[in-house]
Amino acid sequence: MHASEIMTTDVVSVAPEAGLCDVARLLLAHGISAVPVVDGSGAVVGMVSEGDLIGRDDAAREARRDWWLALLAEGEELHPDFLASLQAPDRQARDLMQGPVVTVGESDDVRDIARLLATHHIKRVPVLRDGKMVGIVSRADLLRAFADEPAPQPEHHKAHGELRGLVEGALAKFDARFLHGAETAPVGGPAPDKPEATAQGVTADAFRGLAEDFEQAKAERRAATRHAQAEQRHQAVKALIDEHVGDQPWRSLLHDAREAAGRGAKEFLLLRFPSELCSDGGRAVNAPLPDWPKTLRGEAAEIYLRWERELRPQGFHLRARVLDFPNGKPGDIGLFLAWGR
Repeated sequence: MHASEIMTTDVVSVAPEAGLCDVARLLLAHGISAVPVVDGSGAVVGMVSEGDLIGRDDAAREARRDWWLALLAEGEELHPDFLASLQAPDRQARDLMQGPVVTVGESDDVRDIARLLATHHIKRVPVLRDGKMVGIVSRADLLRAFADEPAPQPEHHKAHGELRGLVEGALAKFDARFLHGAETAPVGGPAPDKPEATAQGVTADAFRGLAEDFEQAKAERRAATRHAQAEQRHQAVKALIDEHVGDQPWRSLLHDAREAAGRGAKEFLLLRFPSELCSDGGRAVNAPLPDWPKTLRGEAAEIYLRWERELRPQGFHLRARVLDFPNGKPGDIGLFLAWGR
């Protein structure tokens, strides 16, 4: 059973600039505990939950918990003190939203989604199609699916590295066929005879025409190359959005990082990915801005969340930086696990 079969498609969402008071009223009106934050392109850039609104520290939570739960249960008006704290003109969803956001694709298996929720300690996950949200799967959706589904047979899941190898292999074949195929010499058969040059019928206009034809063909090849490279990056981004970081691939990355430290390194490249995987095309990473993690999507987002939960408390740092600038714009971005001082 796949995400598309159990997801809720009528999803309530808010824009990053939505006021917190409006977010709170939306949660109450729909009887939900969290809402996705979606930008103008349709990308999920964060989640705002009731916990974000009432505060994460113990004092704030204890002060507001009882009446907040009562509001959710009974649909009463928001407390005046709470409304006053939300109505500040500079308080928006982007200020409190949690990010990056773990997402899944429509074809993801429900058991894989259940493991994802357990791994990241989350209650819901947006479902994407071509990078845009088309639904959401919650714990309740999974429970209903498992209640209706017969006992599963053991399944074999492809390893992280194997899937990446298949994607890269397919892209390499695409690149070889379409980027270089036009310049490959014909195989077999004798080379055509060159015609003898004679003065008769030779004009400068004819030569200029040949030169113009050559330049036109070269321009078309460049355009075809750019199109193929753009398609290649699009496919790579799609693969990274759909990719999930399981326990075994994560342990493998940490093993490689440990070996790098043993060779004297002070950081290790966990992931290299196209800047298009970021919701803003890598601008926040390049600036750099403090909220750059909120722009991460797909595999990059999951690696960040793994670091935040498991490695940050142990003193590790996670750094992001742009690795190249094709045509003056951010190209690939690297996520580096760092332990040096």
